[in-house]
Formats: sequence, structure tokens, C-alpha cells
Amino acid sequence: AEVTEETLQVHRRAALATIKQHLNYLGSKLSFSELLSPVPSYFSQEIEKRVSQFGPAGEKARDRNPHEPLRQFVNLMMLRLENTIAGQLEDDSTCYREAKDLSADLKWLRTLMEEMGIHSVVADMIFPLERIVQCLGFHLVRLDIRQNSAYHEKAMDQLLVAAGLGEQAFTARNEAERIEFLSQELSMPRPFVASGRSCGPEADAVLAYFKVVRRHIDRYGSGGIGSLIVSMTRGLSDLLIVHIFLREVGLSEQALQVVPLFETVDDLKAAPQILDAFLSHPVTQRRWERMPKMQEIMLGYSDSNKDGGILSSRWNIYQAEAQLTEAAAKHGVQCCFFHGRGGTISRGGGKYHRFWDSMPFGSVSGSTKFTVQGETIAQQFGNPVNATYNLEMSLSGVARQVLMARQLKQMPKRPLAAMDRLAALSRQQYQKLVQHPGFIPFFSQATPIDVLEQSKIGSRPARRTGRRSLDDLRAIPWVFSWNQSRFHLTGWFGLGKALQALREDAPEDYRLLKEMAPKWPFWRYFLIQIETNLMQVDPEVMQSYAALVEDASIREDLLGLVLSDYEAASRQVADLFELPRDKRRMSQIENNARRSNALNILHELHLDYLQQWRQAVAQPSKDAEPLLLQLLLLTNALSGGLKSTG
Repeated sequence: AEVTEETLQVHRRAALATIKQHLNYLGSKLSFSELLSPVPSYFSQEIEKRVSQFGPAGEKARDRNPHEPLRQFVNLMMLRLENTIAGQLEDDSTCYREAKDLSADLKWLRTLMEEMGIHSVVADMIFPLERIVQCLGFHLVRLDIRQNSAYHEKAMDQLLVAAGLGEQAFTARNEAERIEFLSQELSMPRPFVASGRSCGPEADAVLAYFKVVRRHIDRYGSGGIGSLIVSMTRGLSDLLIVHIFLREVGLSEQALQVVPLFETVDDLKAAPQILDAFLSHPVTQRRWERMPKMQEIMLGYSDSNKDGGILSSRWNIYQAEAQLTEAAAKHGVQCCFFHGRGGTISRGGGKYHRFWDSMPFGSVSGSTKFTVQGETIAQQFGNPVNATYNLEMSLSGVARQVLMARQLKQMPKRPLAAMDRLAALSRQQYQKLVQHPGFIPFFSQATPIDVLEQSKIGSRPARRTGRRSLDDLRAIPWVFSWNQSRFHLTGWFGLGKALQALREDAPEDYRLLKEMAPKWPFWRYFLIQIETNLMQVDPEVMQSYAALVEDASIREDLLGLVLSDYEAASRQVADLFELPRDKRRMSQIENNARRSNALNILHELHLDYLQQWRQAVAQPSKDAEPLLLQLLLLTNALSGGLKSTG
């Protein structure tokens, strides 16, 4: 709650400071004298009216620039804005309650100046400031509130106990029982518990940050509040619970988006049915009375990849988007897909225009969101040139998809059944790896995951609960660790043997996919990304890290599985394209060659320090801490050299 409140205030202060800076600049330039450029009498009367509202402070603002009514008006606007920044929100006439009030003043000033014929100054100075206020408001950005469904369930259990309704725990009920109970509760306006009563750690934490949202909306309006995202959405009840929390703090009538985040492969498959049930529910139907019929849906690239491998992940996301779009259309609702894209290809990264090209036909409504994480923020938006390029690529990609859907009216024919079969084969191959009894020891020893767990590279711990399992591991260290040891398997593993099996057992399906490789944007974009990851793999370095695995049988089994799929993937992807790699990927080949020697030296140092540190930790030894520091520095150096670690 404290972080949420502080963040909302930081955003507000930043927006107001930016607007103040530009408004002050505007005032410094409006040096028009009424002796040479007279203003209408109504404008002079408006200035005097505002002066009287501010009292002595208003007189001082007016008298600072005699005979310069435009500056006097901006001075009074500045005074009103300073009162807003100081939090003096009691009197609407001496502060701006909302950004639209400031916009109204700017529009009033613009209209006057256009009437006076000062068009060039309006275009150069008034219009840009109006656009800044329109874009930033008084909130800078909308802050999303995101929490895991399992955390919400614990909070619900505690809330029911506090309300004297804990004879059957919420977590002990099946999905049908949960929906029935929540639906009945949401038909009543009364809360479970009185305000201020402690219910338990999870319940208190959830209600505390929703209370922060309530106070912020009461004081400043809802402009700074974004979506309420439910991670690991597995059923309708996960979304209805959020409405219970909103009821508890008095936010039921606010126009807030409750957003599902579908992450695992199974959840993506169930997503259309969950959305249909949610859009049919009375609580959602009532919501459309207060907001546009646009439903935001977040898609998890990282966890679906960890769950089923890259092809299974991407194909299930693709199908989920298409089916979710159809499910929403039945209710007259458009989807705003929120893409959880990370920096690496296996976490959704890649060129923006190609990414949008690969979307299912008709799924891009024109309204969209995507995350940009980690070092990718600096790489793509760290300077105006890169930021402008990437925003333009995203804008053009979205616009192109919308226009194509309007013009074509019908989806082009795609080999969907062939892709279904290939994705299933790919997931089976991937499961052979992650379900191998020796997988966790292999992963723990052949990658620097233990080092990454000691680093401060993310906004959250490497593991959700601290258990040493694949399900508990977060996506960033999962991808980061494989890439640091040059396996890069999160971006290709499973596809090689799958394509080989499809070619042998279903040659017609393989022929269709080969024929569509240059034509179908989704398939072409996916193959290019797979090939990029394969080109990052260094089998020699990979085997050096695998040599750290103590159990020889586990090492041989899993390294053999990985290398055979790598070789198959390299052959099969090359065969799907008409031209050889050295004719198509010259830039990538040159880029890899340029960095190869330096990276090999770093890997040698990394392996040496990794072995020393693990021995020091096992003893234990006082040398462990300085060795860890060196390892973290090497990790950072490798990350910079590879440019695609996490």
C-alpha cells in the first residue's frame, strides 16, 4: 500500500512539474502589448474576475506584467497550477481539480489568440502545451495494480473468517461453488467487515492498497488508476474476487478494468470460455453502464513458454487471441490485448512491426498495450531517436492490422491443423526435457541460476515462494540462466525433433508449412526468431557449462537430448527457407562474429569463478562473498555482450 501511494504521488508530481515548466515557458514568450495588439473587453473582464478570486496574490500576478494581458492570463493560470501542486484543492476557482480544467483555460486562450490572428504562435506554443496536458493529465501514467490469484484466494479465506463465514474455506470450494457464492455476494452492496478491522496478512495487504486507490480517486479522480490485473487467471472466480475487494473499500461504482492474465498453456486454452462467462456475468454487464465496451486481456509469453516451450506457447497465444476476439464480439465488446513482452525472443521480444504483423486476423482492435522490461527499456526507448523509431513501428504495425481487417473482411486461409499437430509434437519433445527426473539438478548445475538468485536484477525475487521447482521459478531468471550458458533453449528447444517427426509422419502438413513460410506473417516471424536464437547458441560453450553437472548419466542424457534437438532444428529451419542462412542473415552473422572472441574470454572467466564460488559456498568459506561479486560483474558483462539474456 505504501509503495502504491508513493508511486501515485511521484507520478502526479512529475506530470504537474512538466506542465508547470511548459506553462512558464509559454508565459515568458507571450510579450504582446495591448497598446499594439488590443484584446477584446471580455478577456480583460475575465482577467479581473480571476484576480479578485485570488485576492492579493492575483493582484501581484496581474501587476507583474502591466499592459500584457496574455501574460497576465498565463500568470493567473500559473498561480492556479501552483495551488494545485501545493495540494490546495478546496476551492475550484483557485486550483485545477482536474487536467480538463487546465485544458479549458488553454483552449480559451487559443481561441482568443486565433481571433486576434496570432496563428503561428498558437501552432508553435499553445497547441504543443495542449497536447502535453492531454497526454499526461495530472497523473503522468496510469498505474496498474497486479496480484496473483493464489494470493487473492488466501485473502478471501481470511476475509470470510473475519466475517464469521469461515465454516467452509473459500480455497476448499470447487470453481462452481466459488462462482455461486461470489455471484450471490456481489448482488448485495454490504461489505463483509467494518472498515479498520484486521482480517489477516494477505487480506489486510490487499484491502490496504485498494483503500489507497479509493483515497486517490476521491481526491484526484480516477485518471491515474489503470487496470486491476489478476496474474495466473484460471477461472471466472479469480476475476469476481477482485469485485468483492472493490466492494469492501467502496469502489464498486468506479469504472475500473478487472483484467485476466492468462499465462500457462492450459490457461490460454481455457481463456475463451472464461472470458465468455465473465462478459455474461451481471457484474460485468453493469460495468458497461459506466465505461466503453472494451475488455483488456493480458497474455503471458514468459510462463506459457516455461510451461510448454516456445512453439506451444506462441501457437496457443495466437489461437487464444483469435478465439478471445470471437468470444468478445458475441457480446459486442472489443478486446484490448495487453502483451507481456520481455526483452528476449523467448519472452515475447522482437521487432515491433513484425510482432504486430504476426497477430491473428482481426484481433488488433486499434487499442493495445504491451510491457517493456529490463534492459530493453534503455535499448528501445533510452533516447529520442530509438524511442521515436520503436513507437512509429508499433503505431504503423497496429494501424496496418486494423486496416487489413477492415478491407479483407475474411481471414486468409492458413494451415491451422498442421500447426496444431506441430505444436503438440513440440510440446511433447519439450516435456521430455523438463519432466526428466534429472532435469532440476542439470539446470541447477549447468546454468548460473544460483548466481542469478543472489543478484538484484529484477523487481521481484527469482522464486515466487522459495521452493526449488520449475513452477516456482520466475521467467526472467529462467531465460537469463539458459542464455548466459549459451544454451538459449527457451527460444528454440522442441521445434527440431517436432519438425523432423512431422516431415516423416505427415509430409503433406510439412509441405503446407514450408509453402507458407514466406507468406504467413506469424509463421515467418516465428521462424526468423527461432533462427536468431539458434545462431546465438554456442555448442562448445554450452558443453563446457554442462561439464559442471556432477552426475555423468544425467549430464549425458540431457545434453544428448538438447544437442540432438539443436542439430535437428538447425537443419529443419534452414530447409523451410529457400535461401541459405548466409544469404539471408548477413548482419546477424557479422554481429555474432564481431563479439565472439570477447564473449569466449568472458565465458572462460565465468566458468572458472562459478566453480570456485560453488566450492566456497559448499565448505563454507569467507572467499564466497568476493567471488560472488566477481561473478555478478561477469554476469553483467556477458549480458551486455549477448544483448539478449533476460
